[in-house]
This record gives sequence, C-alpha cells and structure tokens, in this order.
Amino acid sequence: MDDDLFAESRGPKKPSKPAPAQKPAAADDYSAKDIEVLEGLEPVRRRPGMYIGGTDEGALHHLAAEILDNAMDEAVAGHASFIEFTLEADNYLTIRDNGRGIPVDPHPKFKELSALEVILTTLHSGGKFSGKAYATSGGLHGVGSSVVNALSEVMEVEVARDRVLWKQSYARGKPTSKLVNAGAVQNRRGTAIRFRPDEQIFGKLAFIPSRLYRLCRSKAYLFRGVQIRWACDPSLIGGKDETPAEAVLHFPGGLRDSLEDDVGAAPRAVPEPWAAEAAFAGDAGRAEWAVVWLEAGEGFLHSYCNTVPTPQGGTHEAGLRAALLKGLRQWGEQRGNRRAAQVTAEDVLTPMAAKLSVFIRDPQFHGQTKEKLTSPEAARLTETGLRDRFV
Repeated sequence: MDDDLFAESRGPKKPSKPAPAQKPAAADDYSAKDIEVLEGLEPVRRRPGMYIGGTDEGALHHLAAEILDNAMDEAVAGHASFIEFTLEADNYLTIRDNGRGIPVDPHPKFKELSALEVILTTLHSGGKFSGKAYATSGGLHGVGSSVVNALSEVMEVEVARDRVLWKQSYARGKPTSKLVNAGAVQNRRGTAIRFRPDEQIFGKLAFIPSRLYRLCRSKAYLFRGVQIRWACDPSLIGGKDETPAEAVLHFPGGLRDSLEDDVGAAPRAVPEPWAAEAAFAGDAGRAEWAVVWLEAGEGFLHSYCNTVPTPQGGTHEAGLRAALLKGLRQWGEQRGNRRAAQVTAEDVLTPMAAKLSVFIRDPQFHGQTKEKLTSPEAARLTETGLRDRFV
C-alpha cells in the first residue's frame, strides 16, 4: 500500500522547531567602538592618495611642487625676489625664499601654538583663504605644507623675521622640538624648509634631479620677477643626464622665452611668436601668453594658473581657444577678407604651439593636485583679455 495513504491516516505532521539563532561571529560585531576618528595629520598618512594623488614617483615630486608653490606665491605677491632650491645626496630637499617668512607669533585660536606650528600640523590652515595676504596664489586649500610635513621622515624649518631666526623640527607631521629663538640675523629674511620624504610611504623612491630642474625652470618662466637658484649634489647626476649641478634660472622674456626654448628650430608659419599679456577688468587678475603656428605636425598647449601647471587644461584653455578663433575671424572680416569667416577651430588650433599663464583670485581646481582649472569665470576673463588684442 502507498506510504502516502498511511501518512494521511495518521494526520498532519507537527511543525518542526526552528533552528536556534547562531551567535554572530566577532568579525560581524559592528558597533560604535569600530568607528575611528583620525586626528591631526593621521588621515594624510593613512590615505596619501587623497592629497597627493598616490605614493608613486609623481606623488613624491608633488611634495617638492607644494613647497615651491608657497615660495612662488611670496614672489608673485612681490615679497620675494629669489628662491634657493637645493637637492642633497641623501634625498633631502631644501627650498628657501627671501619673502616675509611664515608668522611665528601665537595663533589667536590656538594660543599655545605658534602660527608656524598650526600651519605645519593642521589641515586647511593658511593665509590664502581670505585673499588679504595674497591677491592670487597657487597654494589654495591650506593643506600643502602640512601634507608634506605628514609624509616626511624629517622636516626642519627656519624662519627669519624682524632680524630674528626661528627654528623648529618635525617628524611625520609631529613636532620634535619647540619653536626655538636661534638668535639675531642680519641681511636675511624668509622661510627655509628642508625635508626628506618618508620611506614608510614612498619606499626607496628618490627625487630625480632632471625632473626637479624642469620644475624650477617652468616656475622661473612663469614669473619673470623671480630668480631661482638651483643646486644639486653632483653625485646624483650621471650618465647622459645633462642636468647642471648649479644654475641661476631667470627669464625676463617670460613665456615667450619658454615657447622659443620648446619650439626650437621647427619651421613656423610666422617667424615671431605672438606674445603679450593683459590685465583683466576689475582687478580680477591677468593673463600672459605666447603663441606660434608650426608649418608641419601637431602643436601643443601648456597652461598654468597662478604658476600651477594644469596638464588637463580647463576653462582658461577654453577661453584662449575661443579668443583665437573668434579674434582671427573678426580680424579678417575687418580687413575685407571674406575667407576669414570660413576659418575653423581645427585650422587654428592643430598647428598651434602655445603657452598660457593666468593669475586669478580664488581659482577652483579639479582635485587637490590641481591638474585642471574649473573656474567658470576664467574662460570669460581669458577670452576677453586675448580678443581685445586683435582689435
């Protein structure tokens, strides 16, 4: 007989008891005690990529650019005339300017700390937010110096202000000494920062002299009022590396000199570059540019904002392109050239080799590494400034 019939005759089955709940494993025990609060510069050391784009060779050299940008801001503001840039054999880098010097008096909000220590140990601190200390600046987010400090095995700072020399040392973002009055100094002012990148972050990576030298040259081209004194330990230069051990970088011709250096003897449609500068209306900043058209091959456009390279371009480049296209069309039409209206962007931009540098207040960049300018007003200001020169 079918077993199912016997099952039905015995009545319905009793429901089975539910299995007892299992106790969560320790790994799944998620509570308030698991919420970390990172203080000081610990976030930088935990996630350096958020601040310098990674821990590779490019990120390592970004440390040098951050400190150099601060010195350049002093020069552009009219307070420094030279910058000393020295690379030592043991991967120490020293950058010194003859500007005003970082303030060393007690900070109003943190009265037990000097302004110097606040700047070097606190994210988003600095003198470039209000626009009072600097009309334009490349260091904007108040994180550059403190990030370099956090990612350095050693940082030594000297500040010469009011004929007094002050010194303080740091390690991995924390002070290892008090701010010390080192005595009176004559004929010296400004800030000197000497640091060595932390091997815990960057491993065995070391600064590359040729890369740093190109950085210094580009900064000297961008601001003709500064002299950059380059020095590198000769033991770091070898083989086919033509980097000089010492050099004084000063280019009164600005971007024009830079463009001529890059283009060299390449055949040109017009022998002389179109190089000029223009102040923006309403004291909103200024632009400098140098443009030449090549007879063959594709050109290039290198752009900068407040001396910071913008390799991914941005709104200032859009303004330059618009100004060139519209300006050339207008220039031709005013002279009765009907073919000018048929000029295309490809005609103008493909053979163009150009350098563009803008200085604007409170620029907005895409990310902390500032590789792309996103300020909407930069396009309008640049376009207007350049187009006026076609009239």
